Amino acid sequence: MNITKYTVSLLLLGTFIYPLEGFTQTSDAADQPLRPNIIYILADDLGYAEVGAYGQEKIETPNIDALAKSGMLFTQHYTSAPVCAPARYMFLTGKHAGHAYIRSNSEWKERGDVWNYRAMAKDSTLEGQGPIPPSTVTLADKLKESGYTTGLIGKWGLGAPHTQSIPNEMGFDFFYGYNCQRQAHTYYPLHLYKNRNRVHLANDTIAPSTPLAEGKDPYDEASYADYNLTDYSPDLMFNEITGFVSANKDEPFLLYWATPIPHVALQAPKRWVDHYVDKFGEEQPYLAGKTRGAGYFPHKNPHAAYAAMVSYLDENIGKLVQQLKDEGIYENTLIVFTSDNGPSYAGGADPEFFESAKPFRGEYGRGKGFLYEGGIRVPMIASWPGKIEAESKSDHISAHYDMMATFAEVAGYEVPDINDGISMLPTLLSKGQQEDHDFLYWEFPSYGGQVAIRMGDFKIVRQNLRNAEAPTLELYHLEKDPLESNNIAMAHPEIMKKAADIFKVQRETPELEHFRIPILDKGLLNEK
Repeated sequence: MNITKYTVSLLLLGTFIYPLEGFTQTSDAADQPLRPNIIYILADDLGYAEVGAYGQEKIETPNIDALAKSGMLFTQHYTSAPVCAPARYMFLTGKHAGHAYIRSNSEWKERGDVWNYRAMAKDSTLEGQGPIPPSTVTLADKLKESGYTTGLIGKWGLGAPHTQSIPNEMGFDFFYGYNCQRQAHTYYPLHLYKNRNRVHLANDTIAPSTPLAEGKDPYDEASYADYNLTDYSPDLMFNEITGFVSANKDEPFLLYWATPIPHVALQAPKRWVDHYVDKFGEEQPYLAGKTRGAGYFPHKNPHAAYAAMVSYLDENIGKLVQQLKDEGIYENTLIVFTSDNGPSYAGGADPEFFESAKPFRGEYGRGKGFLYEGGIRVPMIASWPGKIEAESKSDHISAHYDMMATFAEVAGYEVPDINDGISMLPTLLSKGQQEDHDFLYWEFPSYGGQVAIRMGDFKIVRQNLRNAEAPTLELYHLEKDPLESNNIAMAHPEIMKKAADIFKVQRETPELEHFRIPILDKGLLNEK
């Protein structure tokens, strides 16, 4: 246990608890209504338009759509980063990318052969991503201070086993799932983690990116049997979700459901795959070759499998909502559903077939990994019966890193000194004055090096920053040009200067060298 953080938590417990508007306090603590439970569902690589409420026409998501009907749908919500780990870090800490310790995926390769699945199975010190500092304050820490029981079920990706950067050291009372995001490249892993310990599963060793065996018929379903084993991790994780909610129904809790779905590999329950094979018909198999993004596992019916994964997740969300109703806590629960970034192009995912980022573009170069709208604008639905107006919609511009401040108002804690978010509670409750962001900020050192700033309807994008001779200079008006196809940078030098001034003030040089971009660190960007 992190003794310093634990001691601080004890000292602060109950100190910064303020009542949420609409809740009453009495002298008798037993008569005080519960502060709401918070369930934050973070899908993995789910595009802006991959659920019906956002216009999806091929994939069926009736339960997520029902969540939207019961609450508020946000049309301009953003991830903090276009890939997994930094998006999760910034959600948990309330920091944007200019202040973040984690700014891209960090696999901590200095340890050895970290991409070797079998080596990781034998040696847990090869698992996990680069750790975050023990001093990091997460919203889970703050909710614990406020009396919440905190649970994370799903994918962590922010530190390795045997470090101070595991969920149980970062504010979570309970953890079950993947510590390592590389391990999550199969839904039939050899093990998951329960708190600090491995839980071994009844699966064989099928390493991610294992191709179809030579001589196997790609049109014969039996050829793919090795990729569908015994213990399907999303089933196991959902069982833990059910147990966590049941065990903590009498006191306020945070459930951070970091589902790995629909991140590839393409592995889904057969009943759902069969449903979509009937709907889509037979298709060209995905064979997991060696070209860019073509790894993971092969599948006979890739479109059916991808849709099956999303509908399976939707089914479980429906089961969770029903459990909340059965337990009598549905009305006292704030549910937020969103995604960590835009749709993937890899592993048999097909964002063009599903129009995954509609009305934006979701293919390689525009979806996951890139700071265009398809890569960073994500769905967000918030439901809280009796508090959030049913079937409401908001165009409030917001980001993952607003959750630290939003939950502070919901639960009654003080935000950390460094906080880039703004509480969205006035918008959620349709009460009071909603503060707006002057800007949103992104910085991403991977995929060539990129930065972006959104100010109102204007968005600045700069790419190719690792090539100091060829950084782009792009400006788009999102209302007039949502596809970001008409670069108007040269016509608006005053907007570009304002963005440059924001950049100078907001950006701190990353502590970790592999997140540094030389042209930025030397202050040369605005000379190009």
